[in-house]
Amino acid sequence: MLNWISAFEFLPILVRGAFVTLEITLFAIVLSAIISLAIGLLRLSRHRIVRFIASVYVEIFRGTSLLVQLFWLYFALPMLLNIQISAMVAAVLALGLNYGAYGSEIVRSSILAIPKGQYEAAIALNMSPSLRMRRILMPQALLLMLPSFGNLQIELLKGTSLVYLITLMDLTYQGMVLRTFDSSKTAEIFAMMLILYFILSYSLTLSLRYIERKAVGRRG
Repeated sequence: MLNWISAFEFLPILVRGAFVTLEITLFAIVLSAIISLAIGLLRLSRHRIVRFIASVYVEIFRGTSLLVQLFWLYFALPMLLNIQISAMVAAVLALGLNYGAYGSEIVRSSILAIPKGQYEAAIALNMSPSLRMRRILMPQALLLMLPSFGNLQIELLKGTSLVYLITLMDLTYQGMVLRTFDSSKTAEIFAMMLILYFILSYSLTLSLRYIERKAVGRRG
């Protein structure tokens, strides 16, 4: 039986960790969105070498473990380049690069899903490739990619639970520390962590749904 009174004693510490988790998530979402858009467009380039380089990036980051990428950016890369990278920067970079690789496929497939008639109409109007993308293709593609992007960002939030392994004091880190001090309260600690992760996830879901509704409404 869970002792909820004792569980709430841990709440302030876990909430501090939850704020760190939220901070990492928001920075990583911004970075992954930028990377997704850039790599997604590069994979549609007319130049084979550009498509090849973008594809190599995607395959590397989709085909290797996020945990290994975290360790590489935080431990290995600074040793190789003789530089210092903070745990926060390493976490945001790893999450952004990893989920940006997945997001680039969403961007690419959403653009390719637009009916060919839209391309042909834009060409008939003598629009340049950049103008076609900006005015015709991307606004329609954004509506197609938003639901999938929302799901990806929820996965990103859950992926932040690995960053405690590079000493970031996120929600998982605080829970693990509390557990080492009082292992008899393991069930209560993990129950509170579960609730806090759910609150973060559901709040992010509601925010993304709001953005999606606003985007659909704007398009009319």
